Amino acid sequence: MARYTGPKSKIARRFREAIFGRDKALEKKNYGPGQHGNSRRRPKLSEYAIQLAEKQKAKYTYGVLEKQFRNTFKRAAAKKGITGENLLKFLEARLDNTVYRMSIAPTRRGARQLVSHRHITVNGEVVNIPSYQLRAGDVIAVRERSKSLEVISNSVSTVNNKFSWIDWNGNDLKGTFLTFPERSEIPENIKEQLIVELYSK
Repeated sequence: MARYTGPKSKIARRFREAIFGRDKALEKKNYGPGQHGNSRRRPKLSEYAIQLAEKQKAKYTYGVLEKQFRNTFKRAAAKKGITGENLLKFLEARLDNTVYRMSIAPTRRGARQLVSHRHITVNGEVVNIPSYQLRAGDVIAVRERSKSLEVISNSVSTVNNKFSWIDWNGNDLKGTFLTFPERSEIPENIKEQLIVELYSK
């Protein structure tokens, strides 16, 4: 199964954002990695470089590699509406992302692992595909025999995320994906129009 397994702090420092969650390395060194990362003279980036960086940031944020990201973009472009917003909506509707949004896991990487290890059900059936696309009304839950897992109980008790497009019941460890979120409701700092411009070249 394709996924990014490289250093997270280095990527977060490149974009100067905690895209993988709280990062001590980023807090201490809030500048790019490498020997010239803290240089005052920074080269002016081309339009293409800025667009590419935004796409890379979105890919790392949601844990998606290039082929899957491009396929998601094609689906977004084929759907009625604003392509950039459709792209983010599809990324938000991924099962691993929704498990993360429900606070079942503290990070998207952790959510992906829970899904892959068959700890999550959708509409009562075990689904082990992190990229599984949810539809409005789908019920996501922690598998009965997995409810006692320490990683899940710790995450649910310490993280308290609430999103309007998700109805979450912490006592039953079950929630409903109500609908696709509006762009204004998605908290990620991503300039999706730059991604659209990049793929439109």
